[in-house]
Parts: sequence; structure tokens; C-alpha cells
Amino acid sequence: MAKPKTKFFCTECGYESPKWFGKCPGCQAWNSMVEETESVVKTQGMNAPIIQSKEKAQSIINIESDKEPRILTGIGELNRVLGGGIVPGSLVLVGGDPGIGKSTLLLQTSHALTTQGLRVLYISGEESVRQTKLRADRLGALSAELYVLCETNMESIEEAIEQIKPQFLVIDSIQTVFMPEVTSAPGSVTQVRECTTRFMRIAKIRGIATVLVGHVTKEGAIAGPRMLEHMVDCVLYFEGERHHTYRLLRAVKNRFGSTNEIGIFEMGEIGLTEVENPSELFLSERPLGVAGSAVVASMEGTRPVLVELQALVAATHFPSPRRMCTGMDHQRMALIIAVLEKRMGMFLQNQDAYLNVAGGVKLDEPAVDLAVAISIASSFRDISTKPYDVFFGEVGLTGEVRGVSRAETRVKEASKLGFRRVIMPEKSMKGWKHPQDIQIIGVSTVADALSVALD
Repeated sequence: MAKPKTKFFCTECGYESPKWFGKCPGCQAWNSMVEETESVVKTQGMNAPIIQSKEKAQSIINIESDKEPRILTGIGELNRVLGGGIVPGSLVLVGGDPGIGKSTLLLQTSHALTTQGLRVLYISGEESVRQTKLRADRLGALSAELYVLCETNMESIEEAIEQIKPQFLVIDSIQTVFMPEVTSAPGSVTQVRECTTRFMRIAKIRGIATVLVGHVTKEGAIAGPRMLEHMVDCVLYFEGERHHTYRLLRAVKNRFGSTNEIGIFEMGEIGLTEVENPSELFLSERPLGVAGSAVVASMEGTRPVLVELQALVAATHFPSPRRMCTGMDHQRMALIIAVLEKRMGMFLQNQDAYLNVAGGVKLDEPAVDLAVAISIASSFRDISTKPYDVFFGEVGLTGEVRGVSRAETRVKEASKLGFRRVIMPEKSMKGWKHPQDIQIIGVSTVADALSVALD
């Protein structure tokens, strides 16, 4: 019997090689090559009946530009992240840590779609039908149009799709599905790639909105080849801390909408519930009159979110001070500390600095710079900010405060939550009507902002 041949695949770009490399020649990624048994896949491939199409090339001018129809899921936060609903025939990939609530979200979505008269097929490769039924009982997600199947064989799944003809399909998860013609184990690079390709063809030809659940690695990336994210139309990450009840749904790729939107849910006994006003949630436990605390008005797509920043500056006992940051870019924090040292004369070289975005939210826009600078300065001087102040603005290396976008939306959100004063860039105060129930103070430098916030 011939010895089976092996190949090495890059999990990032799919590069194939007969020998192992520490560094992928294709994408230059380190330690991304995995070994798999080489197999000759004798599938129908491009001749499969499901993809036989007689379409002809058309001039782009003659193609009708009708707006793509969308299916409202019945869950507003999910519709927001998807760009207004699910597009028929789209392929969506959902990733997240184990136990974060991916299956719960999709089961609730499936039930909401059945209430609109749609037929849903939920295929679980990790749980039995009875286990899925127990979760559905707890969530109240029972409907005659919701079909559940425990299957991992790709051929059997295709037969079920042909028999039931659903409008919405859930595969939980793609790493458990396998094709019998491929000799590698389920979850391998080849199996994941081939099965995803088959589901993509099914979704596009039959017009079935399909959602694939993907496992994540210890680094937080979706397991399997990187090309998996390139093949699908939308990639969603379900995030959250195990010690908190809320969850964040974030889009990192979306061919039918923006990737800046987030959906916020709260996990309870009856499943996930939408959080319509996340600012109240993130500020509900904010202490008042404590040094190092500042509220920033951030934007997540088109939604304004008010979040508390907490800074702690303390004398160090080591030769080099520690700089720890949770919820934002560590390099951005180091840049702002350098600006405070150079432009404001704060001696922070012998001080440890810790920064935390309360609630586990991740902020990545430059508009949070001013709040970071004020919270660090507040902790260093041991002077608290006013409990009803809100800050936002970008800080430059020369100590200036630069203007940011959507200033009016940020101020209106602060006014709605009862804040009395906003400290913001002076250049962002023009071109919109200021609310009468909140004081707006424009600043042009970090020195001006500190003199107002810590007076």
C-alpha cells in the first residue's frame, strides 16, 4: 500500500507546499503552516447540478440597479449591524468565543423569521436535536416553520435543503461539516474550504440566506483558512466578557452595509435582549467625584455611545514604569502620555499608568484622545472632573485639540442623558445648532481643556 502523501497549508492565505516553512512564502505569516494528508478530491466540482447556469456576460450599463431586497430579522440590533436586514442569497460568517451566545442569537433570529412566514432550517453539528429543543423551550423559540437537523455530512445536508426548501439556513458550525470525498478530518483546512465553497454556491444559486458559525482560535481569529473570510459576504464577531451580561456584535466585513456599526445585547435567563440605549448601560455604575474618571462621547458607526474612561497613575517601584491599557490602543495611550509630559510639564517617567474602558468596550477612534488625556491628568493631580462633564476630541503631538466628525450627534446624546457640559474641539462647534440645555465649551489645546476640566 502506497504511503499517503502530506502537504502543508497556510491557515492565513491557503498557500500549499510539500514541505514545512516557519514563515509562509505567500503571506509572510509566521507559524501558520499546518500538515494535512493529500487527497484526490473526486467531486462533481464545477459540473455539479446545483451550479449549472446559462447566464451570459452583460454590459454593466444594461444591468438594472434595483435596490437589494432585505429580510428584517425582527431583532433591531442585528438589522443595524447587517446594514438593514439580511440579503437573500448572502453568506454570513459569525464567530465568537465558546459559550458567548452565538447559537442563542441565531436560534432567536430563526424564530423571529418564522413569525414572518419564512421557513428556516437550523443544522447543528455539535448538539443533538433534543439539546436544541431544550434551548428553544427556554428561549420560547418554538415554531412549526423552524426545522432542526443534527447532521455533519455535506451530502445529507444538501438533501435536507432540497427537501425542506428553506429561505434561511443556519450551519452550526462549519468546522463540524465534512465532505465524504475529502479524506482529511472535519475542521481541516481542506474540509472547511470545500464545504464553505459548496454552501456559497447553494446560497447564490437558490437565493437562501445562509449563516455559518465559525470557531475562533485562542488569538480570537476565526479558525480555518483566512480565505474563509474572503469567500463570505459578511463577517460578524460576537464579543463579550464572561463576567459581564452584555454582548457586542461587530461587523468586520460587510458587502451590503457599513462595518462601523455595533449591536449590543444583554444576556439573561430567557436569552439575549436588545440594549436600545447602551450609554445608560455603560454609565450605570459610574462613580461620581473620583479622580481619574472621565466620560467620552464616542461614535460606533452612526450610533453615539457614552463610555467611562478610568485612569490610575501611581509611583512605580521598577526602573521603567508600566503602561497598561484595556479597551483601546496601547500605542495611542503612550502617545498621549508623551504629549502630557512634553507640553504640560507632567513628570510621568516615574509613574505607572493604567487605563481602562469601563464595561469592556473597545474604542478605536481618535476622538477619545482628549478624554484619555484628562483622565490621566486627573489621576496624576488627584483632582476629580465634574460629574456631569463629557469630553471628546483628537489630540495632536504639538498639544492641539483637533476637530472630529459628528459633533452634533455626540452633544445631543450627552444632553439626552442629562449631562450639563461638553468640552470639545473649538473647530467642531461651527455649522450646527447648539442645544440650549447643555453648556458647550470649545478648546484648542490640551492646556485649555485641562484648565476647564480640572479647575
